[in-house]
Amino acid sequence: MVKVSIGVPVYNVEEYLRQCLNSIMEQTFTDFEVIMVDDGSTDNSFMICQEYVARDNRFKLFHQENKGNGGSRNTCLKYMNGEFITWIDSDDVVDNNYLERLLEVQAETGADIVRCSKKHIRGNDIFLITNYDRMYKTKKKIIEVSKLDLLLDAFDGRLSVVEFWGTLIHRELYKGVILSQGVVCEDQGNKFKLYLKSKKNVLLLEQLYGYRIREGSTMHMMNNDLSDLEIYIYNWDKLMYYADITNYKVEEVRETYIKELDKLSAEVNLSEEDNKIYREVINKQKQKISR
Repeated sequence: MVKVSIGVPVYNVEEYLRQCLNSIMEQTFTDFEVIMVDDGSTDNSFMICQEYVARDNRFKLFHQENKGNGGSRNTCLKYMNGEFITWIDSDDVVDNNYLERLLEVQAETGADIVRCSKKHIRGNDIFLITNYDRMYKTKKKIIEVSKLDLLLDAFDGRLSVVEFWGTLIHRELYKGVILSQGVVCEDQGNKFKLYLKSKKNVLLLEQLYGYRIREGSTMHMMNNDLSDLEIYIYNWDKLMYYADITNYKVEEVRETYIKELDKLSAEVNLSEEDNKIYREVINKQKQKISR
């Protein structure tokens, strides 16, 4: 068994893919495998992945018809053999000590889940984020975060930990977990399942993960319109359901859900007719979860 399995979902990212895979090959910690799943790419992404399979036997490649990010991650999970699992999106890059530091922190803290901080990439420029100290109100590099705070991050994103990437998670937590397929923002509607099974979670406030901001990315296309509201509700309903069946902080989750719906209602700026429909949907949803 290898120490770490790295999952890399791939779809039409030929422009950035080599940079991503090179950053993985250059890791200072070397006991890992890379599970790449080409999700029906129509550009040269599959050919580029084949190059790395030929160069390094730690890289493994699987191809499938397009199933979206959730479907790609599910396929990765079928073939992963590592003690720990981490995800690197195929247009992003990681520092060469990414794995080494995550594993060091896990060994030091005994955490089930370790999340590092991110920096932003635009084109060829890297932008460090300077407000982590203020966000977390601490000078510490490693902080423990409660399970409830991590769950509620699926609503408001205040901790910026809802995504799968940038996180080292013990493989045992993935047992029985299947990610939603064919939906947008599958991180928001799935990662909380792992938090519910965890005992200890820590954040490493070192910017080891380079998150690329580009045209065509999922988050770039979110407009807070009616279709986006449906996505939020779909994912938040799942979180509410799982909190309910596990009997974990149900009232706290419900209260935050309602507050977030109120916030969306106050911030929406659509046509008069769409505004009316938007608020009607929110009011019906509030009534539903209040029951």
